Amino acid sequence: MSQPSSIDLSGRTALVTGGTKGIGFAIAEHLLAAGARVLVCARSAPEVLPSANGRVAEFRAVDLRDAAQVQELVSATAEQFGRLDAVINNAGGSPDADAATVSTRFVDKIVSLNLLAPFYVAQAANKVMQNQPDGGVIVNIGSVSAHDPQPGTAAYSAAKAGLLMLTKALALEWAPKVRLNHITTGLIRTEAAAAVYGDDGGVAVSQIIPMKRMAVPADVAKACVFLCSGLAAYINGADLAVHGGGEFPARFLATHPEAAETAVR
Repeated sequence: MSQPSSIDLSGRTALVTGGTKGIGFAIAEHLLAAGARVLVCARSAPEVLPSANGRVAEFRAVDLRDAAQVQELVSATAEQFGRLDAVINNAGGSPDADAATVSTRFVDKIVSLNLLAPFYVAQAANKVMQNQPDGGVIVNIGSVSAHDPQPGTAAYSAAKAGLLMLTKALALEWAPKVRLNHITTGLIRTEAAAAVYGDDGGVAVSQIIPMKRMAVPADVAKACVFLCSGLAAYINGADLAVHGGGEFPARFLATHPEAAETAVR
């Protein structure tokens, strides 16, 4: 991972859902590097837990789609550490599916994981944070699909759009004690997504991004550390875009073929 953050979260406790791999793993590592105590959760225990500076994240197994399990998770975390300062709702995702033929069971699972589960976690966390002198922070990890859906992502895109609006709604209701913010992630280079970006390792895809590269999990993790810190004390209900400027519109690429052919620098 990158160098430790200059932000000091010592004495703070953070819960990262889906924090055992990919983006969530990086978020947990960066929070640990900033001094926070971190608990990660997933449906099953990983072989390796996030760590930084000789400190290792705690782990609890949970099905986030089960509201009762979520309540137990949050309560146990607050009891174990004596407080809960930050929650990163990172767990989510979906394989592509044809909207015309996809099963209702599939849709239910995708909406439950990407929208209802973060709601359950936020509700439980709010109960704890409202009773703390310093309140707390909740960060929801969203997707550019909430703004610009692609074929095969109907249920996922709808759920992520709901997550963005949920963030804004709860930010109105729970302030000033609890701040809620949303991160819109774009194309991210992870091991799980490598095959999606083609045989060239994502070189061609990177050419349509103004920053000329896909994000890496650390880019999202650093944004989370910032939003959980005092530097973001007045940021509430925001949608922070961590997508390198988005993507050049298809119309632009069609009329400027030289842009599409430009080598990645």
